[in-house]
Amino acid sequence: MQQEKLTVAGLVQDLVSDQRLSAADAKLFAAGVRQSRTKMNHPIELIDAAGLTDMANPAQTLTAETLMLWLSKRSDLSYYRVDPLKIDTPSVTRVMSSEFARRHQILAVEVNAREILIICSEPYVTSWVSMIEQSQIGKTIVRALASPADIRRYIDEFYAMANSVKKASAQGLAASALGNLEQMVELGQLDSMEANDTHIVNIVDWLLQYAFTQRASDIHIEPRREKGATRFRIDGILHTVYELPMPVVSAVISRIKTLGRMNVAEKRRPQDGRLKTRTPNGQEIELRLSTLPTAFGEKLVMRIFDPAILLKSFSELGLEAQEQVVWSQMVGQPNGIVLVTGPTGSGKTTTLYTSLKQLATEMVNVCTIEDPIEMVEDAFNQMQVQANIDLSFAEGVRALLRQDPDIIMVGEIRDLETAEMAIQAALTGHLVISTLHTNDAPAAITR
Repeated sequence: MQQEKLTVAGLVQDLVSDQRLSAADAKLFAAGVRQSRTKMNHPIELIDAAGLTDMANPAQTLTAETLMLWLSKRSDLSYYRVDPLKIDTPSVTRVMSSEFARRHQILAVEVNAREILIICSEPYVTSWVSMIEQSQIGKTIVRALASPADIRRYIDEFYAMANSVKKASAQGLAASALGNLEQMVELGQLDSMEANDTHIVNIVDWLLQYAFTQRASDIHIEPRREKGATRFRIDGILHTVYELPMPVVSAVISRIKTLGRMNVAEKRRPQDGRLKTRTPNGQEIELRLSTLPTAFGEKLVMRIFDPAILLKSFSELGLEAQEQVVWSQMVGQPNGIVLVTGPTGSGKTTTLYTSLKQLATEMVNVCTIEDPIEMVEDAFNQMQVQANIDLSFAEGVRALLRQDPDIIMVGEIRDLETAEMAIQAALTGHLVISTLHTNDAPAAITR
């Protein structure tokens, strides 16, 4: 097989030959682009940036994905869309070094007992295959094409995370500090892993940024018998993202507790905390932290709240036009009670906040009772449940009724007393909006 890298001229010629690019566009493009490859630009990306018309679909342009799909058919290789949530990062990063992956711009994405699937963006360069076969004896190397931008991105992300975990694990085990009921303490191995260690900081930063890019609503860091699991809840479903050694799990949780101004030394009681950070694009994000002592150590859940959600329309949240009309009519009533139901992560809180933001004009008084306040908004009068002083949802609603409210939002109806107070408020001229943890709307009646 030929060992030739793709060139802009060669790709343009093949596109014209396959009637995907007009001769006129090809000539115009050739006049305005450098024919030599640059270090940072793959020929596919250069053609993509030009916005050339796809003759097979005149209403569309030749995007990077369109070009890779076309190239995959020409080279008899399958096209692979990278879904990082389905990739076992520790396994794939052991196939080759990060230097080798960067040099050849390849990345292993699937590993099993018989074969290794490796993605590349150069279908006609195979010199690296024999090198990997020498180190992976008995396994078949299967190639697939993928976006060059995806390959660069995930090489950086996967190997950076794997390297941080490896170096953090090598710095010593905090055996006695894990809080594992099954942990056997071995004398002489009680060195603690620092929560502020550079590698631990890198792991926490990577997990947070990765969760933001994957649109996760919750991050779970869970201790297990041998390894800890990191899982993201996306669209209501939990996905395992990474498995961490138990000492690293303990240090990561300590790091996050420090950021959330929680008591790092207290591992026997549940704790709550909050922190603010920024997404890769500079947007502010709030996280609600909750720890729980378990048989294998301290578990941490971070609930992610995006303040920008308040600025989004219902169509951006996924509501169809007819659904928006029905919902607007419901929450536009001067009094009554509206319940938003659904399982965890289905968007109940997001729906409530978006609705309240649109209802909170200067002519109405919007009051909320929440546990805890999940997103702070200037237009609302928000109160938080305080169990230590017997300020429950029901007591909160009683207090809010004396505040001349027009709209009352109850974070969650958990008991009969709260339900009775919410209905009483609705019957006395107020609009009450709340949530119920049920799988569907009809279940709200039996609940």
